[in-house]
Amino acid sequence: MIYTSNSEAESEALGERLARCLPPGGVVIAMYGELGAGKTAFVRGLARGLGIHDGVVSPTFTIVNEFQGERELFHFDMYRLGSADELFDIGWEDYLRRGGVCAVEWSENVPEAFDGSEIRVTIEKTSDTARTITIEGAELC
Repeated sequence: MIYTSNSEAESEALGERLARCLPPGGVVIAMYGELGAGKTAFVRGLARGLGIHDGVVSPTFTIVNEFQGERELFHFDMYRLGSADELFDIGWEDYLRRGGVCAVEWSENVPEAFDGSEIRVTIEKTSDTARTITIEGAELC
């Protein structure tokens, strides 16, 4: 499905809606979009929808931030990784086994980490504030 967001708040609300529709068990959300597209804003909404009220910021320097709510959220940022091997070195498979929601920014940098079952979220800037958000592999409720 393709959605239009006219503000950061609308992008967050869309992320929150998606979180409320996720199936039980482990889920991978592979996110794509240029720098400043709004991936972290979308993840803030996911967090809110998962009952997480901690501040969500990009984990660029830590690679992954963990949040506990009604479900665990693992927020990955692959921007600085040189290869998928580095992701596997930090325990990617362990995170998958924990059964939480893995939201992965800059997924294009680690295509080997995905098996085709992931939800794909692509965010494209159409103006300073507007975004086109495409969600594949999941339906909003």
